[in-house]
Amino acid sequence: MVQLTPNSSFSLTIRCQVPNRAGMMASITRAIAELGGSLGQIDLIEQTRKISVRDITVDAASTDHADAIIEAIKQLPEIRFLDVYDRTFNLHRGGKISIHSKQPLNSRDDLAMAYTPGVGRICTAIANKPELVHTLTIKSNTVAIVTDGSAVLGLGNIGPEAALPVMEGKAMLFKEFAGIDAFPICLATQDTDAIVETVKNLEPVFGGVNLEDISAPRCFEVEERLRRELDIPVFHDDQHGTAIVTLAALINSLNLVDKKMAKSRIVVNGAGAAGVAIARLLRKAGADEILLCDSRGIISANRTDLTDQKREFSASESGNLADAMRGADVFLGVSVANVVKPEMVHSMAKQPIVFAMANPVPEIQPELIEEDVAVIATGRSDYANQINNVLAFPGVFRGALDSRSPEITTTMNLEAAQAIASLVSATELAPDYIIPSVFDKRVVQAVAAAVQRAARAEGLARA
Repeated sequence: MVQLTPNSSFSLTIRCQVPNRAGMMASITRAIAELGGSLGQIDLIEQTRKISVRDITVDAASTDHADAIIEAIKQLPEIRFLDVYDRTFNLHRGGKISIHSKQPLNSRDDLAMAYTPGVGRICTAIANKPELVHTLTIKSNTVAIVTDGSAVLGLGNIGPEAALPVMEGKAMLFKEFAGIDAFPICLATQDTDAIVETVKNLEPVFGGVNLEDISAPRCFEVEERLRRELDIPVFHDDQHGTAIVTLAALINSLNLVDKKMAKSRIVVNGAGAAGVAIARLLRKAGADEILLCDSRGIISANRTDLTDQKREFSASESGNLADAMRGADVFLGVSVANVVKPEMVHSMAKQPIVFAMANPVPEIQPELIEEDVAVIATGRSDYANQINNVLAFPGVFRGALDSRSPEITTTMNLEAAQAIASLVSATELAPDYIIPSVFDKRVVQAVAAAVQRAARAEGLARA
């Protein structure tokens, strides 16, 4: 069994008092190393002739692993364990976002213009000419991040309160990467009609809606209805963000192994929101042979349990995932941990491409097949080629808001994927570099520009 890699999700700061003698810190670092922890920064907090107090940062692989490291340090002779805090919990304490005023309020004049009586003139102007709301309020740069908490990350139906930390994080990403003011809207209902009606009632405030972590198949209906009934762009990131980044990475992976999209056998495992959206976008991009699989195997035409979304991809073939992968050029996993075995990868075509994107544990650990595949990608930040939606949604919304498009179309998604792929040049392209970093500042600009061009070409740009 492959050991999980320590990562910053399970990062600790441990405070210890250590005798001020040569070699004493070595006993702590050795204990951490022997248990497979990853040692980070060591800070000196206090020092006398006899003792020193240090904060030691350690990344673990899980909560149990972190507990084992703490216990090992507590058992060291002459080392006094003082305190420990979980850096991830500490980061979230009190929430991760806040609202700040853009204009100062230093005088009565400022107050009179920002609020009463001056604000009345602005209200009247918007009442007389409603489109001014886009230039005289926050609407032009504000996105609602809407969830019902029914399909959060890999955690499932944990409810709106437990979903709030994810939505706060999403708001941070919007702001940091695209300068967009986004706010989490976690709804205390999982009724489709109620969700649609609530979001419709919020439309006056927001310039766009990012749907997040709503379970399938309800997410399809929620999105379809809101797209029809709202005059602002609606984007279900679990579907389209994942699809855009997957397509971008696949374009470059196929170029690397000199294969064509139209002639590649592509297996998509996971027939929920992400899997169906990936299959749809790949089809628009020219893929002809797509086998969609769920927990029961291939989405076969002879099955009687198919939703409308799955039926779109029903195939004449039948069988399990292993059958689907035999001879496949590409495996795209948006499903669950450890469903792919090395022998299944060995049965694929020459120079196979494997995207094992289940989080936090992929469909197969990269270490098991890294010598057997041309390209491997995951959804994790601690491996090369992370398929991360943050490459897509900030730029997509930046382009949609700036063009004032009332919708985000398939053409925009295709153009966004091409823009992301183009940022990895032919000379840079390599098995461990098929997609740009999420911190590459060119990404949002390129994606936003591509979306704006598509909006103009489709006659949707209103700004």
